[in-house]
Amino acid sequence: MEKNLTTGSVFKTVVQFSFPYLLSYFLQTLYGMADLFIIGQFNGVGSTTAVSIGSQIMHMLTVMIVGLAMGATVMIGRAIGANKLEQAARTIGNTVTLFMILSILLTAGLLLAVEPITAVMSTPAEAVSGTISYLTICFIGIPFITAYNIISSIFRGMGDSKSPMYFIAVACAANIALDFFFIGVCRLDAAGAALGTTLSQTISVFVSLAVIAKRKTGISLTKQDFKPHVETMQGLLKIGLPVALQEGFIQISFIIITIIANKRGLNDAAAVGIVEKLIGIMFLIPSSMLSTVSALASQNIGAEKHERARLTLRYAILIAVTWGIAAILVMQIAAEPFVSLFVDEAKPGSLEVIHLGGQYMRGYVWDCLFAGINFSFSGYFCAYGLSLVPFIHNSISIILVRIPLSYLASKYFMNTLFPMGLASPTGSLLSVFICVGVFVWLRKKQRVKSGG
Repeated sequence: MEKNLTTGSVFKTVVQFSFPYLLSYFLQTLYGMADLFIIGQFNGVGSTTAVSIGSQIMHMLTVMIVGLAMGATVMIGRAIGANKLEQAARTIGNTVTLFMILSILLTAGLLLAVEPITAVMSTPAEAVSGTISYLTICFIGIPFITAYNIISSIFRGMGDSKSPMYFIAVACAANIALDFFFIGVCRLDAAGAALGTTLSQTISVFVSLAVIAKRKTGISLTKQDFKPHVETMQGLLKIGLPVALQEGFIQISFIIITIIANKRGLNDAAAVGIVEKLIGIMFLIPSSMLSTVSALASQNIGAEKHERARLTLRYAILIAVTWGIAAILVMQIAAEPFVSLFVDEAKPGSLEVIHLGGQYMRGYVWDCLFAGINFSFSGYFCAYGLSLVPFIHNSISIILVRIPLSYLASKYFMNTLFPMGLASPTGSLLSVFICVGVFVWLRKKQRVKSGG
């Protein structure tokens, strides 16, 4: 049954709802790292590189699908908050229709573009065949990847953040087991990793469908709900499309920054790559705040409880800031020990990688603070249907700050990575200022509308 998030302690609701989100993101991260770790145990550098490049492409596609699905979470949340169950049913049905059509078109298009994509990524010759095999199999599985994400978005819109966590846990466990079988036993190299990923997602989808069949949600779907409804489709795309484009843009910026680092040399590239992995883990809490605020605020906005929506934002920012400060303090003291976890200190150049990684981390870690704030604001704006705002401020941040500062720091500070590490948090700080300005404008607009 759908869960009402418009009553009770706001802080308690934020914590209880975000914790499963946090675990889901952690499992997703573990899921992504499993392929690389396991193939590294059984195969050479070529296969590992193929999976690394293929995983990067699939991660970009996945986060864009998740971003697009944000429209479903927000619209369903609003309908539940307003107790409009028929509207919720139509949104769910149209979400399924939209994403299934999209997944089929995406699969067909990407299968035709496998080789060009591999070439654009400047894939080393030794990894080309493995990358093509990996991407081909994963692209075939896009309908199942899409199905998992829309099912999760629907559950979250209904106030249930635990079920998606269980679904990803099933996928993660299945992926690890299948990777060992296909890579270790069957010796299928990169293709085995792709099979493990695709089949584990398929298993997760069937498990989630079984849960849906047995669970009483209070929402009854009819054939009419799956028929495209212009207003509903427009709402889904209006909210979700800017988020999807934003996520894709962010991933492209990461690739560009990686290329900039690669040009500095092998040690610099390795240091930046390691820190990116660590930052990805530390960003689990800020990322969970974005999704939590969008889901909780949506229901409260639907119920016309705008003050409660604002309280949700404030508590999310409080949690994000507390975590960001803690991360900054720890990494100023112990950056090198964390970087060394990913380095074999017996190998040549490892000490230099650790030293450079420590420099980069001490600058980059500030992004845990500023990004956590603008992630919380972004979730709030999405709940109000203003998903274009996060897209705009992130685009401005990337184009005017992150990429230019990364390039300039790389060019003028050749002996340290610290200035280059500051580029991302500086961009996020600009986003924070823009978010605060939009929030103040939105607050004034609401006061005028309410006559207060």
